[in-house]
Amino acid sequence: MGARSKKLSQLALTARGGADPEITGLAVDSRQVKDGFLFAALPGTRVHGGEFIQYALRMGAAAILTDAEGARIAADELAASDAALVVVQDPRQMLAYTAALWFGAQPRTMVAVTGTNGKTSISTFVRQIWTELGHMAVNLGTTGVEGAWTAPLAHTTPEPITLHRCLAEAAEAGVTHAAMEASSHGLEQRRLDGVHLTAAGFSNFTQDHLDYHATFEAYFAAKAGLFDRVLPQDGTAVINMDDPKGVAIRDIAQARGQTVLTVGSGDADLCLLNQRFDATGQDLRFAWRGKAFQTRLNLIGGFQAENVLLACGLVIASGDEAEHVFDTLPHLTTVRGRMQLAATRSNGAAVFVDYAHTPDAVATALQALRPHVMGRLIAIVGAGGDRDATKRPLMGRAAAENADIVFVTDDNPRSEDPAAIRAAVMAGAPDATQVADRAEAILRGIDALQPGDALLIAGKGHETGQIVGDQVLPFDDVEQASIAVAALDGRVA
Repeated sequence: MGARSKKLSQLALTARGGADPEITGLAVDSRQVKDGFLFAALPGTRVHGGEFIQYALRMGAAAILTDAEGARIAADELAASDAALVVVQDPRQMLAYTAALWFGAQPRTMVAVTGTNGKTSISTFVRQIWTELGHMAVNLGTTGVEGAWTAPLAHTTPEPITLHRCLAEAAEAGVTHAAMEASSHGLEQRRLDGVHLTAAGFSNFTQDHLDYHATFEAYFAAKAGLFDRVLPQDGTAVINMDDPKGVAIRDIAQARGQTVLTVGSGDADLCLLNQRFDATGQDLRFAWRGKAFQTRLNLIGGFQAENVLLACGLVIASGDEAEHVFDTLPHLTTVRGRMQLAATRSNGAAVFVDYAHTPDAVATALQALRPHVMGRLIAIVGAGGDRDATKRPLMGRAAAENADIVFVTDDNPRSEDPAAIRAAVMAGAPDATQVADRAEAILRGIDALQPGDALLIAGKGHETGQIVGDQVLPFDDVEQASIAVAALDGRVA
């Protein structure tokens, strides 16, 4: 996996002055540089990587990849060194291409999906469908690498060196199919450039990450990069046309000459016709290019049908027969932390955990639960610290408008005052009950459940820690729900 060394020119890099040293490894962290490494000094949000070129040179870097600003910052150190200097306009993108060439292998069939909500579910469903069809498959994203080969990931879309090392190791382990989540951060920072995609999916676009992207327009432009830059011209764009931004994504794809496969409830290639809900899932009627199908989904939430059909579109676009794809749907299972049934009270009331952490996601999750619930809908909601503060009252309002009872609690306050965050959420849900301690909020929410009711614990999903200050304290919503039900119903936990 990956060569022991490659000439700089073999990585499609040209140094000033024509130097062509042997490269023995890649690093974006100067502390990880070893003799012969290429160090990528990238522009950052707080500090330019050029500040660390001096340290990389001391560690034995044979080449430096940076932009004009990075070269200026370390001009004196570079002048005194014999390291090759590669200066490009977009070093992040060049690093992605370089990492792809360095590691040299990735699963032969790869798809990616972007959108504010649904990325993890869609990529996981793609992997589950592929596995049912006999492919060695994985999905990569928020929950790490799952499937035929597993590994942890620190970010939804890892930086290119980590990503391409991971893809090469997966390919070496026999993985032939991989589905990736494409986050706006990852796309903006060119992390996916260099991944050879067969198809790309677009789920939806709503408010999130405005702490990182300056404007809504910048956030959308980052998402659109999957289609106007990363997906090749001969790739297929699978687009949810029920989202208002679907038309814009379709126009981008068509302008690039990509094949377009549409999904939605209207005049789409893969068209949702009807859903019938019950306590454990839903029956689905849909059409593929005019031919009707009916199947069972053992998944809670109407939006899961949209996620599943987009996943089907990506699998079809990557070469599998449509009817074989549809045969797998009754076997799909809930993604961890996504509308996951966490516990059931002895009176039959159900407790669900979901990763919904945007106003739209909270509203969508609650609206999706409603048809499955005969009684009241109870919601536990909060908002993270050091993130987009404008969405906090909107989170409260989304819960208040779609649930019968709302508890507002802490959700990863990080460095901020938890009480101030809760107050902002309460501004959108003035009739909610405020319970600072998340475990107590879960206990009180479950205690309120009567026969026919359901509780949605929103925000953390699959996470197993609560970030308070600079500490990550062990906390698992699913585990806490199970403990609370056992305590209240007199069971042994």
